[in-house]
Amino acid sequence: MLDVLLRGTERVVTEEALASRLASKRPLRVKLGLDPTAPAVTLGWAVVLRKLRQFQEHGHIAVLIIGDFTAQVGDPSGKSETRRRLSADEVGAYAERVLAGFRKILLPEPLEIRHNSEWLANLDMEAILELTSQVTVAQMLERGDFAKRYAARQPITLMEFVYPLLQGMDSVAVRADIELGGSDQLWNLMVGRVLQERAGQDPQIPMTMPLLVGTDGVHKMSQSLGNYIAIDDAPAEMFGKIMSIPDELLVSYFELCTDVSEADVADIAKGLSDGSLHPGETKRRLGSEIVKIYWGADEALAAEAAFDQVFKRHEAPQDTLEFRLPGEDPVYLPSLLRSAGLVASASEARRLIDGGAVKIDGERIGTFEVPHATLRQRVLQVGKRRFVRLIE
Repeated sequence: MLDVLLRGTERVVTEEALASRLASKRPLRVKLGLDPTAPAVTLGWAVVLRKLRQFQEHGHIAVLIIGDFTAQVGDPSGKSETRRRLSADEVGAYAERVLAGFRKILLPEPLEIRHNSEWLANLDMEAILELTSQVTVAQMLERGDFAKRYAARQPITLMEFVYPLLQGMDSVAVRADIELGGSDQLWNLMVGRVLQERAGQDPQIPMTMPLLVGTDGVHKMSQSLGNYIAIDDAPAEMFGKIMSIPDELLVSYFELCTDVSEADVADIAKGLSDGSLHPGETKRRLGSEIVKIYWGADEALAAEAAFDQVFKRHEAPQDTLEFRLPGEDPVYLPSLLRSAGLVASASEARRLIDGGAVKIDGERIGTFEVPHATLRQRVLQVGKRRFVRLIE
């Protein structure tokens, strides 16, 4: 069991302590806190959620903390500037949407879902003063991201200093045995240990997972950066996004996002390194493995077929939406693209037309005005995945 639970982890404080606690034969309380600051559950979040599920599969209790209070504060981990505060209404709307995604990954039992507003929203001044006395400003400034911002004379609010303490309070409130998090969360997880010890509890064991790099191949997967794959993306969309990731991410995605065995992952890494495996074919396997987890084997096969239809045979998807052509002749293409929902604005449309990203029946179109007859019963395409069929 220990080898399974350690797969893909980056830091465990400590492995010996984890082994000892697992040997106690009692169900451990394994905490994961996630702040609903965006509407989708991404493959990046799924890395730690899938690890939490592994603990469930071995009989331990998943304690999922919906950070509806801490989301209004904003986690400063890995941030180079102060985050915009979200309102309670914004957080509530996001929480409602992501909860279904969490349940898609986790087992229904053994599972506790808690909102940290239960114990944080009603803290009085005495409790806040007691909490903030637990850690010094000097200790806070030892944290890497704070140290960099302080050295660069960038603002750090007192509210940001409080965030790790609030997350630590979560661990005290649910009496966590283990806390999971991304590699940027280790400092926060260690604060939880301090607060638990001062509350007379056994300190939790922090376990961190690597941060999944997004589809851009540069930054961690983030909805704010747009480099993400959501677990609720349609199968064909999910498969297509996976096919777009840089080749150098393949091994980490197999390790962190699939159920492929460690031995197979090692073989994949070796094959990619010595050239015996083609990155494109390996990426197809990756796409199928991930789609299968969230949508099933049949949908994975259909997603690959849809990908081939668009990118190998250059055909429009079978479920292409229809859009009624306007009556004018010629048709102003930027306005048509915006009205059809293929772009957000006419200015974006003009940039895409100039960049050769707009096609009619697979042929690039480089003019803003197009004869009505040229568009009738044709497929209008933007980029690789956006299509409409134009009708009268």
